[in-house]
Parts: sequence; structure tokens; C-alpha cells
Amino acid sequence: MKRLISIVSFFLILGGIAGICIGSQSPDNRAYRIVLDDDIINPVSAEYIISSIEKAEEEDASFLIIELDTPGGLLSSTRKIVKRIMNAKVPIIVYVAPKGARAGSAGVFITLAANVAAMAPSTNIGAAHPVQMSDRKGSSDILSEMLRKIRTEKDVKDQKKPGAPMDDKILNDTKAWVQGIARDRGRNANWAIDAVVKSVSVTDSQALKLNVIDLVASDLPDLIKKLNGREISFHDEKFVFKTDDVKIVEIPKNFRLKWLAILAHPNIAYILLMLGFYGLLFEFTHPGIGFPGVAGAVCLVLAFFGLQVLPTNYAGVALIVLGITMLIAEIKVTSYGLLTIGGLGTLFLGSLILFSTPYEFMRVSLPIIYSFVGSTLIIALFLIFIISKNRRRRPATGSDGMIGTTGEVLNWNKNSGKVMVHGEIWNAMSDVELHEGDKIEVSIVNGMTLLVTTKKEA
Repeated sequence: MKRLISIVSFFLILGGIAGICIGSQSPDNRAYRIVLDDDIINPVSAEYIISSIEKAEEEDASFLIIELDTPGGLLSSTRKIVKRIMNAKVPIIVYVAPKGARAGSAGVFITLAANVAAMAPSTNIGAAHPVQMSDRKGSSDILSEMLRKIRTEKDVKDQKKPGAPMDDKILNDTKAWVQGIARDRGRNANWAIDAVVKSVSVTDSQALKLNVIDLVASDLPDLIKKLNGREISFHDEKFVFKTDDVKIVEIPKNFRLKWLAILAHPNIAYILLMLGFYGLLFEFTHPGIGFPGVAGAVCLVLAFFGLQVLPTNYAGVALIVLGITMLIAEIKVTSYGLLTIGGLGTLFLGSLILFSTPYEFMRVSLPIIYSFVGSTLIIALFLIFIISKNRRRRPATGSDGMIGTTGEVLNWNKNSGKVMVHGEIWNAMSDVELHEGDKIEVSIVNGMTLLVTTKKEA
């Protein structure tokens, strides 16, 4: 018994010593990484970045790498991201990668706000001129995605002319904002202002030479290697990166963010909007089926989420609704194709102006618009053909359905008698002499009496 107690005590002491040793060890050198692959900067991507920063802070990560490839996006979302990066409790590294990637428009502000800004070879950064766009609140500022030429003196003079005070306010506010970011991070403030005012863009090597970024790294391992031993000022204190044994953990988008990112794409939002309208219209014209109405309602709800996130022009939505209504009216009203032409034109124009932005990456692609308008035209023409064919068809029932039918004389006396038509005995009259067994054809139906003639032989 004493021996057993001694053995148990020994293992307890050994376990305690091991626990103390483990507890005294330093925690894992862990860093996090997120990837924005050609993502438009919008509320969904902003939530992804901000939640990743919060996760890195909560788990006391060494740093967070934001691998960035973006054409641009909403200024309001960009401001939220920059604000969170500037106040993060862990160092933030923005890495424009992989090769061929870009930090366009909104990506400029995010890159400049990073504690360490890096780019891969064959990448570019710039073109951050803000543009005023209207949305449901009255205005929305979309950052430029396209590379623009440097403005001439005439362009600058035109900006100073009265008539666009809101544009000047937005431009001046954005200039001051990007200048403050660049100066706080010790980067080239003059270039940052040019990127906003003149929409300049530079390559990775030019950005490094101009002090826009801190380093160029060919890939992620090269970036980690070049970070090792690098010293930065982090919240007015010295911070040295130690990446010899760092473990990079990727934070993927969860299912919710992936789903919302899909819905926030202009093409997806447009497709869902059109499918929703078609589903509801089919249910209204063919009541009792159920599925098209339910599916259409679901598509519309999902589409309205995308419309809420994107810079939607609701005049475009109204034109789309009007166009579909005119196409439906063509089925009910004989307009000789006028409503069809008007409906297709209205549908096309509404699709073009659905999103208030001059930039391709925030608009519905033309092939998708052509596909829906073309499909709608084919369906409308098919329905018009079917309806016109039915209207020309001779009625099969009622008085009109009797005209042209054939029968046989049962008995006849001068100008009247009895005939058999459709298996029924009718009173009949005729202006020709008929005889029992003659084949007749109905010309006119007058109440319960038929006016018949002799059936012509084929």
C-alpha cells in the first residue's frame, strides 16, 4: 500500500513539474493572413477585414497579413477599413499580391494605412480619384478603378468653375484624408495626393523608389523572410518582427461572408432581380402553381440585399419594372408590337443605368444584359405568336363553333327539315331543295335553327 502511494505521488509530482514547464514556455509565434482576391471593397469585404483584425487582437497574434488584389470600391467601406487598421492592436501588413495584382482606387488607401506595405513583382498601385455617385441616401462616393491620364491645366481650371461644389468638397476631403494617412505612416504624401487628384498609378519598383511602400517580395515566404528583424514604430513604441519560427494561419471567409460577397456582385444582383420579376409575373399569370412565386420572392429579397450594398439607381429598377409590365400588356392588348418594342427598349435602358457608376467593375456586364433582353424578346415573340394563332383558330364550341361543320339531312319538306350535326338533331332551313341523306354544311346559327347549304364535294 505504501509502495502504491509512493508511485502515485511520484507521477503527481512529475506531472506538476511538466505543467510548470509547459506553462513557463512562451506561446506559439502565430500570425494570421487573409486574402482578398479581386474583391470589390464593399461592406462585405470591410466586415471580413475588420473581423479578422479583431480575431488577431483577441488571440494575441504577432501580426496580420492582408493579401490584397482589388480594383476599388466604396469610399464609405474604405474609411471603415482604414480606421480599423490605423487603430489595430497588432501590426498590419498589406501585401499587394500575387504577381499581376493591383491595389486600385480603394486599395491605395488600405495599402498606405498599413504598418508595413509590400508589393509583389509585376503589380501596380494608384488611381484613387473619388467620384460622387447617387444612391438611396442621396449620394455615394465610388473610388475610381480605371487608370486615368494626368489632368491638363484646362481640366484643373474647369474644376474651379462654379457648378460642382460637391465634387470639390469630396476631392478636398479625400486629399486631406490620404495626406494624413501617408504622413502618419511615414510615406510619400505628395504621391498619395497625386493618386487622388491626378489618378496616377505606379509599378511595384516605382512605388518602392517613391517611398509609397516599404518592400517588394516575390511571394509569401519571401515576405516573411524580409520581415524578420524589421523594426517599425507601432503606437509610438519600437516593434521588431521575429518571423524565424512564425506560423502563418489563414482566416478564410466563413459561409455567410462568401454568400454575401456573391450577392453583392452587380451581375449576380441583376440576375436575381430579373429572375425574381419573372417568377412573380409567371405566378400572377398562372395562379395556383406556387413554386415560381415562392422562388421569385426569394430571388427578389436576395437581389435587394445586393442593391442595398451597391450604388443602385432606382430609376433603373423602375424602368425594368415598366419594361416587363409593357411586355405583359402586349399579351393582353393588341398594339401591333408597339408595347413589345417599348418594353424591350425600357428594359435595356433600365439595365444599363441600374448602377450609378461609370466604372466597369461596378456595373452589370453587357453580355448578361444582352442575354436577358434577347431571351425576353424570344419569349415575348413566342407568346404573341401563340396568342395570335389561337385568335385566328375557329372556335370549337358555342354558336361560332357550329359554323362550317357538316351533317346529314334526316327529313326535309320544301325549305325546312331536320338535320343531324355533331350527333344532335337540329331544326334547319335552306334556300335550296334538299333530300333525306344529303350532306349539308352549317352557314348560320339562329337560335336553335341552323341555316344550311349543300356540302361542296372536295
